[in-house]
Amino acid sequence: MSHYHAVVWLDHSEAHVMHITPDDVEKSVVHPSKPHTHLHAKSGAVGSGRPAEDQAYYHAVAEALKGAQEILVVGPAQAKLQLVKHILKHDHDLTDKIIGVETIDHPSDAQLVAYARKYFVAKDRMLSQS
Repeated sequence: MSHYHAVVWLDHSEAHVMHITPDDVEKSVVHPSKPHTHLHAKSGAVGSGRPAEDQAYYHAVAEALKGAQEILVVGPAQAKLQLVKHILKHDHDLTDKIIGVETIDHPSDAQLVAYARKYFVAKDRMLSQS
């Protein structure tokens, strides 16, 4: 893949992976094999009240990010952080390529691409001024 930048927006239900250039976007959507369920802790029950993280889902997202040299990870809640933890532990070749983790709600694909392009341009400007 010849796209230098990638952005992934994810929650526990889906991940939108966009490989972007100034003129082009290559999009894929990754879904977990098992839908995310909310568990409620009961008083006196053993366990955290949370389902185990879907490592296969995070691995599929990491695979979709392959080829990018700079990756921006965004999303509304904890899934983005869990993806980063998964990459640090299992997908070492992507570790140094993550340049930012940002909290954003539920943008459209066009809004996500615009946000990422602006982010990468600002980051590149900061590097060139150092």
